[in-house]
Amino acid sequence: MSWIDGLLPWRKSTRARTASEEKYLYHTAGVSLSERSQEDGETFPRFHATAGDQLDPKRADRFALIRSRLRNAYTPAQPVTDRRMFAGRTKLMTTLIRSIEDQRLHTVIYGERGIGKTSLLQVLAKSAEEARYLVVYVTCGARSEFDETFRAIAARIPLMFHSGYGPTSREGERGDTLLSLLGPEQVGVRGASDALARIEGTRVLVILDEFDRAESEDFRRGIAELLKTLSDQSVRVQMLIAGVAANLTELIANVPSIQRNVSALRVPKMTPAEVRSIVKNGETISDLHFEEPAIQAIIARCMGFPYLATLLSHRSALVAVDDGRLTVNGDDVGIATEEAVEEFKGRISRRSQLQIDGLVRRGQLPVLGALAGAAQSTGGWFNVEDITSIHAEASSIHDAQATIESLAKNQVLIEVGDDGFGQGYRFMEPTVPVYLWLLAARGQYFDHQHPALESVAG
Repeated sequence: MSWIDGLLPWRKSTRARTASEEKYLYHTAGVSLSERSQEDGETFPRFHATAGDQLDPKRADRFALIRSRLRNAYTPAQPVTDRRMFAGRTKLMTTLIRSIEDQRLHTVIYGERGIGKTSLLQVLAKSAEEARYLVVYVTCGARSEFDETFRAIAARIPLMFHSGYGPTSREGERGDTLLSLLGPEQVGVRGASDALARIEGTRVLVILDEFDRAESEDFRRGIAELLKTLSDQSVRVQMLIAGVAANLTELIANVPSIQRNVSALRVPKMTPAEVRSIVKNGETISDLHFEEPAIQAIIARCMGFPYLATLLSHRSALVAVDDGRLTVNGDDVGIATEEAVEEFKGRISRRSQLQIDGLVRRGQLPVLGALAGAAQSTGGWFNVEDITSIHAEASSIHDAQATIESLAKNQVLIEVGDDGFGQGYRFMEPTVPVYLWLLAARGQYFDHQHPALESVAG
C-alpha cells in the first residue's frame, strides 16, 4: 500500500485493519472497547453527565470522573479562563501589564486565528480585576458602530465613578451607569471622550476583541481617534484591542498620529516547550499521563497553535479513556488527528473539498502539505523559501514554484498578491491550510512509510 493510498478513505483496501484503525472506528461511533461485545441495543451512545454537570449514576464508571475533568483540562471550543490551564505567554503577559500599568498606553494585540488572543485577553482581564480595574469586555461584530459600542461600554461604568456624582449621590446609590447621561442623539468621539474624562476613583480597561470583524471604516476611525483623545487628555481609561491582522496598520488605520499612544504586540505561535506545558497542565487536572511520543506528535501537528494543541490533547485523551486506559499514546493522537481532519473538512467550501480531492488523487498531497505548513508558519502569506524551510523534502524549489503558480493561475485554493515584502501566496480560505496540514499528518499515522512530518516536532 502506498502512502497516498493511506490518505484516501474512500479507496478500498484489501489489507486487514490495524488495531489502531479498529479503535478509531469504534471511538467515532461513541462506543468504548469494553462495550464492543455487548448487543447493539446496549451500545447506543448516551450522555455521561447531566445538564447540571453532575455525573449520571447510570453511566458512571471509574473513568467517568476523569472524563468530566477533561472538559476543564482542555477546552478547544472555548478560550482559556482558568489560570491553571494558561500555558506559556508569561513574557507577553508581563509586557501587556507593563504597557497598561506603567506606561499608561493603549494596547493592540494582533495575530492569526487560533493563536490564543482571546485566552490571553480573558486571563489578563481577571488579573486587572484583581487589581481593582473596572474591566469592560466588548466583542466586535461585522456591523459594529461607534455609537452602539460606546453605549455598551457606558452601560458597564457605574455613575458612582463620575466626578459629578460620586458613590453617596442618589444616582450612585441607585446603581445608575454612565449610559444614563447619554441622550438619544448619536454619540461621537468628542461626546465619548468628554464622558470618560470625568471618571475618577478607579481606572477603566476597555477590551475590544475581534476588532478586525468590524466592516465600518467610520467605526475603526472613530476608535482610533478616541484612543488619541484619551491619551492627550490623560483620561483614566485605557483600551486593549485585539484582532486578526498581519500588522498594526491593517488593524488601526487612518490616524497615523496615534502610533506614539499605542503599544502594538504581535501574538506569536507557541514554542514546543509552551505546547508541552498545555499538555502537562491538562495531565495535572485530569490525572492522565501522555507518553512522550504522544506529546511529540501533538507538538508537530499543532504547529504552535494553542487551539490545535488543546484539540488534539482533548480528543486523544478521550480515545484513551474510552479504551479504559490512563495513559495516552501516539496511536491515540493519530485517531484524534483523523477526527480533526473530518471536523475541518466540514468547515471548508464544497468547491475547495472537490479541488483538494482531485489534487490528492493525482498525488499532490506532499506539495499541498508543504504549502499548508508554510501558510501556518507565516500566518497567511508565504513564498517558496517558507515552504522549503518547513518541509524541504516534499518537493524541490522548482516543483513547488510550478505548483503554486499553477494553482494561483487557475484560482485553485491559492491566490497571489503583495504581502508587503514582494510577491506572496496565500490560501483563499483560512481553514484550508489547517485541514491540509492535518490531512498530511493523518497519512503519516495510517502509513508509517513517510516520516517527513517528524522533522518539525522539535
